[in-house]
Amino acid sequence: MTKVTINPGICGFTTKVTAEADEDKENVVIRAASGCKAISDMMKALGEEFDAFEFCLVKPGKGPLYEFASSGDFPVHASCPVLAGIIKCAEAECGLALKKNAEIIFED
Repeated sequence: MTKVTINPGICGFTTKVTAEADEDKENVVIRAASGCKAISDMMKALGEEFDAFEFCLVKPGKGPLYEFASSGDFPVHASCPVLAGIIKCAEAECGLALKKNAEIIFED
């Protein structure tokens, strides 16, 4: 099981994600607990089980999370890092990426 905490910034809606792949690492169960109602509602609507390759190895802006986000029922803005963080968690769990923290650092 892979776990991540996503601190998205000024909104303060921290999201905790767990991803657990099946034995073949072809399917992954993702659970996300978020202070953001939009993220919680999205995950409830999409369910928990995903095909790992269709979830992780798609072009930018594609896949179930981004398709849901672009449907018009998702009020979160384009720079929200939570969607990418959920996908990174699944990638690491399924052996499709190495575990490495990512950051956005503002410089004065």
